Amino acid sequence: MLQVNFLRDNKERVLEGLKKRQFKNLELVDEAIATDEERKKIQFELDSQLSEINKISKEIGMLMKEGKKEEAESAKSKTAQYKESTSELKSQLDVKEKALLDILYQIPNIPNELVKNGASADDNEIIYQSHDVEGLGEGAIPHWELAKKYNLIDFELGVKIAGAGFPVYLGKGARLQRALVQYFLDKNIEKGYMEVNPPHVVNEASGYGTGQLPDKEGQMYHVGADDLYLIPTAEVPVTNLYRDVLLDEKDLPIKNTAFSQCYRREAGSYGAHVRGLNRLHQFEKVEIVRIEKPENSYAVLEEMVEHIKEILTDLELPYRVLRLCGGDTGFASAMTYDFEVWSAAQEMWLEVSSVSNFETFQANRLKCRYKADGKSQLVHTLNGSAMALPRIMAALLENNQTAEGIKLPKKIAEYARFDLIN
Repeated sequence: MLQVNFLRDNKERVLEGLKKRQFKNLELVDEAIATDEERKKIQFELDSQLSEINKISKEIGMLMKEGKKEEAESAKSKTAQYKESTSELKSQLDVKEKALLDILYQIPNIPNELVKNGASADDNEIIYQSHDVEGLGEGAIPHWELAKKYNLIDFELGVKIAGAGFPVYLGKGARLQRALVQYFLDKNIEKGYMEVNPPHVVNEASGYGTGQLPDKEGQMYHVGADDLYLIPTAEVPVTNLYRDVLLDEKDLPIKNTAFSQCYRREAGSYGAHVRGLNRLHQFEKVEIVRIEKPENSYAVLEEMVEHIKEILTDLELPYRVLRLCGGDTGFASAMTYDFEVWSAAQEMWLEVSSVSNFETFQANRLKCRYKADGKSQLVHTLNGSAMALPRIMAALLENNQTAEGIKLPKKIAEYARFDLIN
């Protein structure tokens, strides 16, 4: 969430950034500023009246000591009137503060100056590509057919149990999933990330804290009876570990990694591009989260990008890195890099990771600050997928199919304890 003072002091920059995002409701900026001015007027009047009550209360004490009971009673009458008025002002202030918060929740983050103006994924910048790519040629089959051929994943059985988008992994398919999770966690821990095992449900405050609410409310599974949400990513519970926390400068940086199941409704997703593992309602993912001092966050973002590159190199998958344009950047992010792997059988790029710097946007919602030299300020938060499993699995199956079976990359074969699926 952007701070209203930032909107007021940097209005031209804010509007330019929102236009870069193709954000249409620019009037919300003026509404936020105007609502805050009204809030401040109410606050000033309330503070003035509370100060007057304190002043009169002291006078009453003096008058009583001096035996001036009539004057004291008259003063008490004034305080009663003030108290009635302050009660009304407090109600008005609560209403105005809620109205301001509701407006601020609707305004997305401002993109970094390096983020390109653009309307959709077609405008994203390719900043790195590991290999030239091509299809496997005649006879290559997509991962959903490979999964059936080798009894790795049963999509129909998942439909029977829960519905489309909830696959059942079997035999070597399940073992390969587990091997990938363990490899990703170990790789992250080697880089200094501390593993945490968070809840897979969060409350409303946690959803607001990281920006999933109200922006993505329709994409989250809601447990109505308990008013909880199934997590769309471990980013949500892990980042919320630091909600309402004042950190000390020596506590930074904080580096966490977590494995979780992820749940997304993916409402409105249809067509061939979502077939098989391309888009699911439940999937496994390993996440990395960073809490950083503001001056370090963009160097850290690049460090995280290099870390994901190492993982994809170990997986021996052709990949590319894109910097998202304004129109494709997530609501809470200031800058995002997407990683895509080449699916040789489908002959298309599949997104497998996003690495983002949210600057102070999440921290302001979370009220996460750090103290240095006696002063407190907002931290910067970052997160990334290291990695999301479904499309990694799809690419591994498709790109490594041979006449003998599916040959696993050396690094993953070590974790899986088999090197061939046949």
